[in-house]
Amino acid sequence: MAIVTSTDTRRVVVVGGGISGLAAAHRLFELRSQRDDASLEDARLEVVLLEASARVGGVVRTFRREGFLLEGGPDAYITEKPAARKLAERIGLAHRIIETNEQHRRSFVVSRGRLHPTPEGFQMLAPSRFLPFITTGIFTWRGKARVAFDLFLPRGGEAGGGREESLAGFVRRRFGREALERMAQPLAGGIYTADPELLSLRATFPRFLEMEREHRSLLLAMWRARSKAPGGGKASGARYQLFQTFDEGTQVLTDALAARLPEGTIRLNTRVESINFDHDTRRWLLKTSGGLKTGDGDTSYSTASGSERVEANAERETINAGATNDGETLSADAVCLALPAYASARLLRGVDDELAAELERIPYASTATVNLAYRRSDIPHPLDGFGFVVPFIERRAVLACTFSSVKFKARAPEGCELLRAFVGGALQPEMFALDEERMLEAVRRDLRELLGINAPPLFAHIERWPRSMAQYHVGHLELVSRINRRLQRHPTLALCGNAYTGAGLPDCVRTGETAADSLIKQLFVC
Repeated sequence: MAIVTSTDTRRVVVVGGGISGLAAAHRLFELRSQRDDASLEDARLEVVLLEASARVGGVVRTFRREGFLLEGGPDAYITEKPAARKLAERIGLAHRIIETNEQHRRSFVVSRGRLHPTPEGFQMLAPSRFLPFITTGIFTWRGKARVAFDLFLPRGGEAGGGREESLAGFVRRRFGREALERMAQPLAGGIYTADPELLSLRATFPRFLEMEREHRSLLLAMWRARSKAPGGGKASGARYQLFQTFDEGTQVLTDALAARLPEGTIRLNTRVESINFDHDTRRWLLKTSGGLKTGDGDTSYSTASGSERVEANAERETINAGATNDGETLSADAVCLALPAYASARLLRGVDDELAAELERIPYASTATVNLAYRRSDIPHPLDGFGFVVPFIERRAVLACTFSSVKFKARAPEGCELLRAFVGGALQPEMFALDEERMLEAVRRDLRELLGINAPPLFAHIERWPRSMAQYHVGHLELVSRINRRLQRHPTLALCGNAYTGAGLPDCVRTGETAADSLIKQLFVC
């Protein structure tokens, strides 16, 4: 097994080719090219990105099939967190950014077997508008009265100096059980696929805790903020004007990042088996198995679009599937682990057992997306919204469903529609465990009963993402603080991904770029 060394350059190895790893690798080169610091003038940098699978992008996966544009993973990012949009603009993708369709900017909630529009101005946990909330059919009158009782409640929980609360505990205390079961659980579940009884409010929705501290009543806080919100706070459910994607799907971003990296940077089918730190040389040693550089026949990440790109990707993955070697040992000045926390923990055992143990404490949930293509004439429902969420108490197979061809333009051919259902999560792991036939049968049953769709789809495509969604349980922020304190013992080691300070695409981009910033500082500035 060969030892690959580099004595006249600073080498950084990024492990993991998802959006976080790509953002980290790109940022490393971006920082070097800016040369803002005189200490970087004569520095040389080599970056190696190792990806265990046959493609980069991780859960970001877009492809065309029979004229439909399918998203296997996330379909958008939120501009309220600016990292993803700013990155897209810096790499020349501004002209490819699109927003949600202006028509039908609302969503639905399943209540007692029927779809009800989310009340205008309802912001995740609380209503900011009185009349739409009073007239909604989602809550009973008893449930509405209990929500209104928030106006008279004192501060409590964390805002009153108490212990850290779960999302469920907070919502029950402020608004009652019905508000938790009918709205908070499915809306939060659409983001974190989590059990609200375990989900940390402070780690996921801290603004509601701040509202209670500042205003006492969340209803008062929401009503006072309504006039300042875009559109007067009228948007139903999520603030859809804040959601954006790309004309050819989210993979446009990861393809562009991969294409901008120097030839030979990315090595596919290369699994890191172990990591060790040599205290004498102050360098990291990474043992790998397999390996293929992008320069060995894999350089066309963003040169094609649409069906051409899908065919190129398929051909590339076929080539890469058999293109491996006996592995090597890479020597590096710094390492960035852009992996799930449990995968980083496996590699860091023996380097820092305490750090590995802390990383293993971050739990994960598994999810699947089910894309279904239909003729418009086969769907009785008007699809006059962007989709629906399903409370756990409804006992359905589907967590949520996006009307993809309504939400974004050019997702389906003329006369057709594309729907995307979500299955699994922390509350329904048994659904994720179903085989494809039974999963599709369960999803179609829900769509038949909720949307009236009896006809079979033109086709269906299932993507499974095992242990992909980090769960921010009560105590998560303290756990991340302990991880960060432990990392201070290893200044040339960085972690990034969705396990720490945010689960969306902007969060992953931000953590990747922050990791790159810290490593550059250690290698060239300190």
